[in-house]
Parts: sequence; structure tokens; C-alpha cells
Amino acid sequence: MTAPISHYFIYTGHNSYLTGNQLSSDCSDVPIINALKKGVRVIELDIWPNSDKDDVEVLHGRTLTTPVQLIKCLRSIKEHAFTASEFPVVITLEDHLTPDLQSKVSKMVTQTFGDTLFSPGSECLKEFPSPESLKRRIIISTKPPKEYLEAKEIKDKESDSQKGNAAPDEEAWGKEILNLKGADDKNELDEDDNDAEEDPGEGDHKLPHDIAPEYKRLIAIPAGKPKGGLEECLKVDPDKARRLSLSEQQLENAAETHGKEIVRFTQRNILRVYPKGIRVNSSNYNPLIGWMHGAQMVAFNMQGYGRSLWMMQGMFRANGGCGFVKKPDFLLKSGPHGEVFDPKAKLPVQKTLKVKIYMGEGWYYDFHHTHFDAYSPPDFYVRVGIAGVPADTGMKKTRTLEDNWIPVWDEGFEFPLTVPDLALLRIEVHEYDMSEKDDFGGQTCLPVRELREGIRAVPLHDRKGEKYNSVKLLVRLEFV
Repeated sequence: MTAPISHYFIYTGHNSYLTGNQLSSDCSDVPIINALKKGVRVIELDIWPNSDKDDVEVLHGRTLTTPVQLIKCLRSIKEHAFTASEFPVVITLEDHLTPDLQSKVSKMVTQTFGDTLFSPGSECLKEFPSPESLKRRIIISTKPPKEYLEAKEIKDKESDSQKGNAAPDEEAWGKEILNLKGADDKNELDEDDNDAEEDPGEGDHKLPHDIAPEYKRLIAIPAGKPKGGLEECLKVDPDKARRLSLSEQQLENAAETHGKEIVRFTQRNILRVYPKGIRVNSSNYNPLIGWMHGAQMVAFNMQGYGRSLWMMQGMFRANGGCGFVKKPDFLLKSGPHGEVFDPKAKLPVQKTLKVKIYMGEGWYYDFHHTHFDAYSPPDFYVRVGIAGVPADTGMKKTRTLEDNWIPVWDEGFEFPLTVPDLALLRIEVHEYDMSEKDDFGGQTCLPVRELREGIRAVPLHDRKGEKYNSVKLLVRLEFV
């Protein structure tokens, strides 16, 4: 944990204060507390003046979300920041304030966090400190407020062209993630909403002259989007480490033409990826698009459920669940001529993961006996596969065993892996239903690089990622 924080994937929340959809749900400190208890290390707050312009509220701007006081959110962060992990918590602020309210925020933040606040002062950091050196510290990251208005017009034009609702979901636990390009996970929450306001484009990352000086000193990780095109955004400044934010769509587009430049940028700087504006129901996207390009902060809506979120939870089960996972060496290394990992390159198979699904048990104790079928025992099957780079991704399934609370499948599968360090083992249990959609019987997602070989009891989790009391599978894992 002693490398710069830019060398780690960081468990990152998006609009962390929302209890539901992006348009009309309540804002609260409860989802922030829940996220911190699960080990999330990056909390996002959108801060706005209240109606009297004399205090600061947290809400999703220009929507019907009901606000919560900033001070309440800050106090909850202070109380719960280090319950799951001692490693630092980053607060990303989306700032829509006047200089006088910035001064007020500066006082609030300083008084609330005291000595736990990491503040490098007026100096720009050439390199970010390590998670180890920042244990039990709070870090502020934001972008200059002045450019929000300028960039808002551009953003509104972009979002107008993207408007439309997510397609109805295909299954109760989220649409299957097929690939990186346009992969969706659409049944997080059922309400419709519009997230066109999210993360307006960021202007010049030099702070404006009228920003409150004490507020400027709080910013340890400066954010911003330099003027100019993608090349300017991805330029690496040896004297200044910074954060850049791109929507999932912007990253997909950039990756088509500038994949290696993104990897190079993320070796020293922080890239944050956030859900595109049409995710009106607080759904998420395939996180691999960010991770395979070295993006540290792949920001997710944590208040729902679905396959994308299961993958996110799976990645951060690694490294003891501390919220920081070291990026694989190939994303951090440069060759003698400055060459870096090419996310588009075809790579040879490095190892093959063999998974044998022996049997499962525990549903009889954790579910009502008529939960799956009113008149007979359940008909279970297992889906098992890999989430990873496109060449490694895929799912297979066992046969369905009818009328059995303790099914014994005894089936084996092989998964060749070109990039095992970014692979996640996905396991889902379904109950076959002839007349309706198949029922959900549990899931887990595990980082391949931390799997132990041998015969293992694998506990399964519910849709929200909570572990069942009894449900587990007996499997054998082997690398060849």
C-alpha cells in the first residue's frame, strides 16, 4: 500500500447521497453511511446554495430530489469513514457555489474533519501520496466552480442528443452484460429519471481568481478538463498530478482512438469514470471499460443492484476489502521507448481456470419452502463464467436439476484467460421456471487473482450483495 494512490483501483461511488433514482428520490446521509460501511472510499457530493443563499445543501441539481444539509453529510462521513477500512476517504465535490459559500464550506470541512483532513496547501502535488501514508485521512477533490456554467451549455447539447429511457429489463436481477461496448445493467431501481445534469464538463483546471483562497487550499486532488481536445485532456504534466472525469460514453469513444494514451495518463494521474446521463434509473455500466484502461475511480450508483454492481463488489473483495486494489503491473509499466499496455492488443492465453461445480445447499433454510415452486422442490442450475477483458469474457451453465433442494451437478468448465489479473469469476444460481422468468437463487463474484486452488465452499449473496446465512456451493478451482 506504499505506491502512489494513482497505482490503485479505488472503490468509488456516484451521487453517493441519493436513496433511489437520479430525478425524484430523497437525498440523505444514509446511503453515504451504507457505502462507507461496505468499504467504498470515494464519496461524491453535489453542493448547491439553499433557497435563501445562506447555507449549503447536497442535492442533484435541477431535479426534484429533496436536499440534505451538507453539514449532516460531512458529520456522517467523519463518523463512519474508517469503520470498514483505515485507508483514506476521498470526497469529490461537484461545486455550484459562490465564493462566500465556498468560504462557509471551507470552515465546515475544516471544523468537521480537523487533523484528519489532508491538505497539501497551495503547492500542486507532483505525485500523489500512498494509501499507507494517508491512513485515516480525508481528502478533498473538486474542480473549479466557475467553469460549470460555461461547460453546462455544451453538456446540455450533448445530453439532449442522448435522451431516452433505459429499455425494460429482461430479468429480475439485471440484463446480462454481453460486452464492453454499450453493455448495460438496467434493472437497478424501477423509477425513471434523467441524469443529464451529471458532471457538467470541466473547464480549464486553473482555479479562477475569485475562488475563496481557504477553499482552494483544501483541494488535494485538483480536477478539471483542460481546454482543447482529447490530446490536451490526456497530456501528462510531470509537475502536476490531477484528476480527469469522463462519462462512460466519453471513455468508450476515447478508447477507440486513444487507448494507450489513457493508460499512460492513468499511470500518474487519476481518471474518474461516471455513468452516462441516460441512466435515469440509477443503473450502472460494465466497469471493465475503466479498469482495463487503468481508470482508478470507476464511479457507480451504489443504491441499487444488478450484475454490474456485483462485478464492482467482486473486484473490491480483493486486498482484504480495504477499498484499494493495486493495479496489475502491466498497467503501470512503460517500456524503454515509453510504450505502454495496449488495451486493444490480441494477447496469448496466460493460464486456464478450471471450475468444477459439485453441489449446492442452504436454500431450504434461507428461503420459504414455496418461494421457488408452490407444490414441488426447486429446479436449480448454475451459470458460471468470467468478467474481464473482451477475449476472456463469457458465461456457461450447468444442466437443470429438477425437484431438488440439494442439487448435485458435478460438472466442470474451463476458462482460458489472457489477462487473469483483471478477471472476475462470476457465479449465479437460477431456478428454472417453465411458465415465467427464472427465479434468482444467489450470486457471487470473486477476483481471479486471489482465488485459492482446491475444493472450496463458496458462499452466495442476494441481489444487493448481502451474504446468505446458509446458501453455498461446493466447487473445485484449479489453474493450469
